[in-house]
Amino acid sequence: MYRVIKVLNNNGILVYHNETGREMILLGNGVGFGKRPTQQIERIPGAKVYSLVTRRKDQSVLKTVNGIQPGFIEVAGRIIEEAEKVFQNMNRDILLPMGDHIALAAKRAAENRQIPNPFTPDIRVLFAKEYAVALRGRDIIKETTGHEISDDEVGFITLHIHAGLSDEQVSQTLDTTRIINEGIHMIEEAFGQKFAEDSLAYTRLMSHLYYMVARTRNGESTKVDFNDFIFSNYPRTGKVAEEVCRFMGRELKKEVAREEIGFLAIHIQRVIDPDAV
Repeated sequence: MYRVIKVLNNNGILVYHNETGREMILLGNGVGFGKRPTQQIERIPGAKVYSLVTRRKDQSVLKTVNGIQPGFIEVAGRIIEEAEKVFQNMNRDILLPMGDHIALAAKRAAENRQIPNPFTPDIRVLFAKEYAVALRGRDIIKETTGHEISDDEVGFITLHIHAGLSDEQVSQTLDTTRIINEGIHMIEEAFGQKFAEDSLAYTRLMSHLYYMVARTRNGESTKVDFNDFIFSNYPRTGKVAEEVCRFMGRELKKEVAREEIGFLAIHIQRVIDPDAV
């Protein structure tokens, strides 16, 4: 059973779930029609159920919901539905944070303002499937508000979608992307090359850097050691990989495992010379 806390609009209600003691949002065509606060209701067939979190732990769900126009919460719900068509396990807790961001993105689009996201190209490579869903989200936002958000805003929405697939907060994923971006620049400068972002080797390098950061944060190891092979055959690449690992260790405030050097160097060598390894 649910107790209605607030009717958002005809398609959404904020409720209290009596069995779990949690506040939730129910979205679906007509779910709010005829409902009133304090009303006890059964489960509604076809309604999507969203458990809720807020950006700030000291802020109530009701206060957060009151700060977002219901239409943007609906849009976030529709984007989550699009994501669920692609991904099997999607955490719906991202509803309010993403709805809040969409509201701000639409406002910026209406005012012809943009918030820059210098890591959009990296996000597009690292989280290609999530980015594709976010592009669909842009269509939904335009259809709903009449305003088209920028590619950089699509990048930010991608991070929200990724947060629904992982234990990472948006801020942590953005920081990981920044670290990877700087690591890529270090490698490009060391070899005097600008890598082709649409190449398979580049995509694999980016993916490897992402999981290398994750392993380091979690204190995990690759259990694969290519160091002797790399420093014997590609000493310069090994040196660059070592410098990148040292940089990432400083940024993460955790030492990157020694085995990561050779593993990273393999991916670097494949980018700078695809036929080498």
